[in-house]
Amino acid sequence: MNGNGGKKGKELNVLDTFAGAGGFSLGFELAGCTVVGGIEIDSWASETFAHNHKDALVIKRDIQLISDEEFRDLFTDRHPDVLLGGPPCQGFSVCRKNSGDPTDPKNSLFVEFLRVARVLQPDYVIMENVPNIEKARTQRGESVIGIVERELKELGYHVNHTILEATDFGIPQIRKRLFVVASVHELENPFPTATHCIRDGVDDLFGGSLERCPTLWEAISDLPALAAGEGSDVQDYTQASENNYQRFLRKESKQLWNHTAMRHSQRMVERFSAMACGQSVSDVAKHLHPLKRNGNGEISEKIYDQNNRRMHPDRPCHTIPASFYANFVHPHQHRNFTPREGARLQSFPDSFVFKGKPTVVSHKLLAREGREEEKHLCQYNQIGNAVPPLLAKAIADNLLSQTKAETGVQYACSR
Repeated sequence: MNGNGGKKGKELNVLDTFAGAGGFSLGFELAGCTVVGGIEIDSWASETFAHNHKDALVIKRDIQLISDEEFRDLFTDRHPDVLLGGPPCQGFSVCRKNSGDPTDPKNSLFVEFLRVARVLQPDYVIMENVPNIEKARTQRGESVIGIVERELKELGYHVNHTILEATDFGIPQIRKRLFVVASVHELENPFPTATHCIRDGVDDLFGGSLERCPTLWEAISDLPALAAGEGSDVQDYTQASENNYQRFLRKESKQLWNHTAMRHSQRMVERFSAMACGQSVSDVAKHLHPLKRNGNGEISEKIYDQNNRRMHPDRPCHTIPASFYANFVHPHQHRNFTPREGARLQSFPDSFVFKGKPTVVSHKLLAREGREEEKHLCQYNQIGNAVPPLLAKAIADNLLSQTKAETGVQYACSR
C-alpha cells in the first residue's frame, strides 16, 4: 500500500471510478482533496465530469478494457490515495456472459473495482451502493456484502460498512445509501456522525445540539419561478439567497445553469394543478388520469401511484432517483422539477454545470429499436444517480480529521 510516507498535512488524491457526473469526488474536493481522475463510460456524464473537474484525467472508456499496465502508466504521476466508486453489484450489470450466479458480486463489475484497488494500492477504498445490498444473498445463500468485505480484506484492508442517511448531514432529501470504507490502517471512527436532524432541538449522543436539516423549499425557494416549458440553460438569478444552505450552494456561481422546466401538455398542467401536496396522479379526478397509449383518447386504467407526486415544501424531498423528472411535482408550480432543483436537493453547488440533454428517450425503447448509440445519461439521470456531494464531504472530512497512529499522518482538512 502507498502509506503516504508519514508526511504531515498531506492532501489526499482521489480517483473516481464508475464516476457518473462526479458527485462522489466533488464531496472529497469540497473537503480539500485533489481529484486526479475519473473513469466513466457514458459520453455525457464524462463531459460533465471533465467540465467540473478541469485538472482531472477523465477516461471515457469501459473500465474492463483498461489493462493493469495502462492503469499504472496513467496514474504513475498522479497516484490516488483514495479510490471511490459505486460498481453495480447484485447482477445490476454483469460483465461476463455465462458467469454463473448474477447476484454474486464476483460476477459483476465489482471485480473491476477490486482490480483497480489491487493495481494502484490506494490507502482508502470507498464503495457506495443501495442499502438493500446489505440484505442481498447469492443463489448459494451467501451474503453479498459479506463477499464484498471478504474480497477487500484479502487485499489487506480493514473493512467497515454502514448505512448513512442524507438528512443527517444537512441534505434536504430522504436518501439512504450504504457505504463500505476499506483502509490500510484501522480507523477508530470509519464513518461520520450526524450533524443535522429533521426536527428542531434534538441533541446528539454527546450532548451537543444538531442543526435542523433544510426543507425542500428552503433548498429551492430562491430559484426563478417557471411555468412548464420555461427557463433556459443559462440565466440570471432573480432574487437573493434566503438561508445558509442557499448561500453555500450559490457562493461560486455568478449565473444559474440547468434551470429549465419540462414541456407539459395543457392537460398535464391541469392535472398537476388539481393535486395538493402529498397527492399523486391517482388522487385527481378520473377525467385527468393518463390516456391509454394509442387508445384514441381513452382513459388508462393503469395508474402509477409513484409518478408525479406533489412534494411537501416544509419537509425534505423524497429520494431523488434517476428518473425524477417524472416522479415529483413542484410544491407550488404546476410542473415537474428542473434539473437544477434536483441538483439543489442533492446538494450540488450551482457552479456545477451538467452537460448533455436534460432528458432522452426511454433506454428500453432505444434498446428495443436498436438505437443503443443514442443511449446516454441525461442531466436528470446524472443528478439522480449521484452520491450527494455534502454526504461525500462528510465521509471525507471524517477521514481527513483522523490521525493515523501507525504513521503519524494528519491529513489536510478544510474545516
